[in-house]
Amino acid sequence: MKVVLKNLTKRFPSRTKNGDDVIAVNNFDFEIPDGKLIGLLGPSGCGKSTTLNLICGLEAPTSGQIFFGDDDVTRLPPENRGVGLVFQNYALYPHLTVLENIMFPLQNLKGAEKMTKPAMKEKAVNAARLVQIDSLLERKPSELSGGQQQCVAIARALVKTPRVLLMDEPLSNLDARLRLQTREEIRRIQQETGVTTIFVTHDQDEAMSISDMIVVMKDGVVQQIGAPQEVYDNPVNLFVSMFLGTPPINVFDGNVKDGKLFIGSEAVLDVPGVKDQSVTAAIRPEGFVLDENGPFTLNLSRVEVMGRDTSVVSTHPNTRNVTIRSIIPARNKVDRSAKHVRFSLLWEKVFLFDAETDLRIPFDGQ
Repeated sequence: MKVVLKNLTKRFPSRTKNGDDVIAVNNFDFEIPDGKLIGLLGPSGCGKSTTLNLICGLEAPTSGQIFFGDDDVTRLPPENRGVGLVFQNYALYPHLTVLENIMFPLQNLKGAEKMTKPAMKEKAVNAARLVQIDSLLERKPSELSGGQQQCVAIARALVKTPRVLLMDEPLSNLDARLRLQTREEIRRIQQETGVTTIFVTHDQDEAMSISDMIVVMKDGVVQQIGAPQEVYDNPVNLFVSMFLGTPPINVFDGNVKDGKLFIGSEAVLDVPGVKDQSVTAAIRPEGFVLDENGPFTLNLSRVEVMGRDTSVVSTHPNTRNVTIRSIIPARNKVDRSAKHVRFSLLWEKVFLFDAETDLRIPFDGQ
């Protein structure tokens, strides 16, 4: 089911007499292709959950329209939209078994959609089998792990065969290993069912690992939309570059002069085609190449061995980060007793931004 958002805006009135209204979602315009998994990504308060609530009908938009396929559902009640919802809190009924929890939405169907008890049970078992919990049907939620409980919530959302599946921070209550396992399960389930899915998260690793496309939001405004790798490799502004990436990108105050990027007194990279100006330079951690004759000198703090990679932690007077992290292959050896470490830079991992507007400044080669 294709989902189309046209100029969608949600404004909340101020709670103070003379305060300004809060614009939670500002002119959101986007077409979500049929059968794709879209990640809505951004920091807390950016408007991603409000967008989800608008799509499912829990909130009414101030202006704009929402279409499911060719159907305008902007004013349609939530129960008539055909959506499945999965929340951060599993919201399972503690006194019901897994089977009964999954069957619950089917028991509320009326009219022509009403089902017999055997038909409901069959459909619930099929949904449980899809999320691989069909061996747990007689257990109560208290007898399940967090990941298993979330799978029950997903099965309950899928049992009505929704047109659109909406997931709001579904992995936030799980530990790191369970989060990894469950997000892989979500991707598998989505691909098997082909249901259009919108996944809200503040965790960029989650969004990038399972989404077909990501939408990065800030203060209710869409910053960038695209395939995860494309957004990571070509951020349109400083915010997007800083929000995506673990460890985070390293940000420096710099200057361009005669086609060269200067950070401090060092010319660290050729940037042909960029006029002389003050810039913000952002360098991905994997953009540093250990080089004893490299043009970029950093003050070495420590070296952290990470197994496959090594993280070189350093400082520089012109950085905005507390520390700079450079990720290099473990086979590269760093002299831990040295006061400084030198690098050359991979140009494709270096981004320049206007010092005033924070918008991207491309240079020849990018």
